[in-house]
Amino acid sequence: MRPLYYGRLCFGSGWMVHTSGMRPLARQLTRLKVQRAGLGILLAGLACAATAGWAQSSRPAQGRTHAADWQHAVNHAKSTAPDARVLVVEIGSGRVLASAHLAEAGGTLATPGSTLKPLILYFALAAGRWGAERRVACSRQLRIGSHQLNCSHPPAEPMDAEQALTWSCNSYFAELAGTLEPEELRRALSERGLLAATGLAPQESVAAFRQPRNRTEVQLAALGLEGIRVTLPELAEAYRSLAIELAAHAETAAARTVRAGLADSASYGMAGAAALGGVPIEGKTGTASPESGGASHGWFVGLAPADSPRVVVAVYLPAGHGSDAAQVAASVLALSPLRKP
Repeated sequence: MRPLYYGRLCFGSGWMVHTSGMRPLARQLTRLKVQRAGLGILLAGLACAATAGWAQSSRPAQGRTHAADWQHAVNHAKSTAPDARVLVVEIGSGRVLASAHLAEAGGTLATPGSTLKPLILYFALAAGRWGAERRVACSRQLRIGSHQLNCSHPPAEPMDAEQALTWSCNSYFAELAGTLEPEELRRALSERGLLAATGLAPQESVAAFRQPRNRTEVQLAALGLEGIRVTLPELAEAYRSLAIELAAHAETAAARTVRAGLADSASYGMAGAAALGGVPIEGKTGTASPESGGASHGWFVGLAPADSPRVVVAVYLPAGHGSDAAQVAASVLALSPLRKP
């Protein structure tokens, strides 16, 4: 069978392959499980598109952002993940194009996990508080306070900023966060609109942020584990703000690093399941548990299409992991107006 290529992923030979340079970490990625899940998403999307009469040839070459088409794609994803909260927001206008369980999404505060990493990295790089080439070694063993935060990425040489974002390295971001003052952390998040109501959902809750008092609390808040709870609309708006900022300062090292890390993350890194929808996307997953304990919840927030983002696709799963949320996003993208023939 001839392999199928989507973005930087290759399916069909029983392996997942990074087809753009074969970066060292990509060679070590676990392959078969994700491959099979991805083919299922793609085939389901194609079947649904065919039965709905969505002939690819009838779409404009550059895709559309029509709300009805996006809502159709979200409804399809919801049929396979009924508890998923989904939000698609147009970057330019800020309007909601489609949603699932929007009222619940706007009223649910949850720890954001690793979804904060690109926001904090951009702030630190743009402010000159951190260097993109600075490398941090990771033993994949990390404990902060009562949290055991072992990394799940493949063994690697010390990582720079782009690699650390791609693989969501906790050791790297704990080191970065440890250089920030508590007020700097608040500013990194509030500048992107994360700590305020967005107007995207009715009767919206507002983020709960507890000012860190020491280095450990700064690290745990930056990793999205303690001291902060947000809503899905707030995360969607924060990434919309980030997308606008990255486009406005596209030639800076900060913007190039964050965009490359997000693109690689959603291609072959920790958010790689999102690319299985057949649309190149920049994005980040997050997995966390309530501060009081209990089952984990999962997030994915992405910017699509990757070369010139026009929409934010955000997913929250009340029970699950970030990789599960990325698969829901892939299901949305598989039927979205951004899919090309």
